[in-house]
Amino acid sequence: MKILITTDLYKPLINGVVTSVMNIKKGLEARGHEVRVLTLAQGTRSYIQGDVYYIGSFNTGWVYPGTRFRLTIPHAIYEEIIDWKPDIVHSQCEFSTYGCAKKIAKACKSPLVHTYHTVYEDYTHYFCPSKKLGTMLVADFSRHVLKSADAVIAPSCKVGRLLERYGVSAPVSIIPSGIDLVRYSHNPSRRWIGAKQSALGLGDEELRLIFVGRLAKEKNVDELLELFERCRDLPVKMVIVGDGPVREKLEMHAKMLGITDKVIFTGMVNPAEVGEYYHIGDVFVNASTSETQGLTYVEAMAAGLPMLCKRDECLEGIVKDGVNGWQYGDDSDFRDHIITLLDNPELRKNMSVNASREAQRFSTAVFVLNVEKLYMETIEKSRIAA
Repeated sequence: MKILITTDLYKPLINGVVTSVMNIKKGLEARGHEVRVLTLAQGTRSYIQGDVYYIGSFNTGWVYPGTRFRLTIPHAIYEEIIDWKPDIVHSQCEFSTYGCAKKIAKACKSPLVHTYHTVYEDYTHYFCPSKKLGTMLVADFSRHVLKSADAVIAPSCKVGRLLERYGVSAPVSIIPSGIDLVRYSHNPSRRWIGAKQSALGLGDEELRLIFVGRLAKEKNVDELLELFERCRDLPVKMVIVGDGPVREKLEMHAKMLGITDKVIFTGMVNPAEVGEYYHIGDVFVNASTSETQGLTYVEAMAAGLPMLCKRDECLEGIVKDGVNGWQYGDDSDFRDHIITLLDNPELRKNMSVNASREAQRFSTAVFVLNVEKLYMETIEKSRIAA
């Protein structure tokens, strides 16, 4: 098949959408498909680099950090894609490149598949002062945009139910995004781990909690700090890996709580080393309820970390209480689970093994096979309808 993937977000940016696009491109090519990408340039000039078309764009970080809006797609690039004639167009974002995806799919009479990556109603604070109004706008927008799609992919049951509530008419398939398990399950050398732990002031005598992700309001890291403060009398430390717009506020919050001696902020780390950083910790913690699927959860499981995460629909079938970790519901739950892990090293070891095993269901290979199957089914339906 000839497959065109359109996305507002692409490397060198680092987030869940980019990871998903990179994995699916690599996986589809490994299965013999021809894949090209249409994305936004990080400047106003449009250009072609290998099998990637970059459309000139301008920065709109005032809407949401890192976002850009495209300029007009050059006629030469548009014509080249039309002449190539993709069998299917797979859109990954609802904004700038979605219009390109619709236009190209229509011109080539190819089906349009769309992956709905983001729960926008958890981001209304970026564009609307009213949560209720923001949610209504998101529902109307999503319903309007997705009516053009022949098929929609939801990365989790949580997103599938959300789209049903929005009244989306296109057929929705639940296909969890896959990750490169080898990148996260590979154990770095003891020397590397020892050096990092020493640099961060970590020892083997304490339980090391670790959070990996962007430090933004919707990630709810401030709640993790407050929960951790209630565990300050226990032999535990917490490592917060990542950077973002609220990092300074979080550092001030930790200072106010009196836990700066037990909480370490690494700041931005080398993207190539993110997989290794999971192996510094003993338990993965997260308090976000804004995830569509939460790839960092799967990454942490692949690294063999038990989970201790806030209860959320996106964790359905991922975090299994008492098996590979727990979903906590209130403050006492969090502390009680920490104590249980401290008192039961054998349980922690079993949960680590179970976490690694559960992660296998989210491999890139499984993800690509499921997407490929949906492509073929959608193309067949399109042919019959024609």
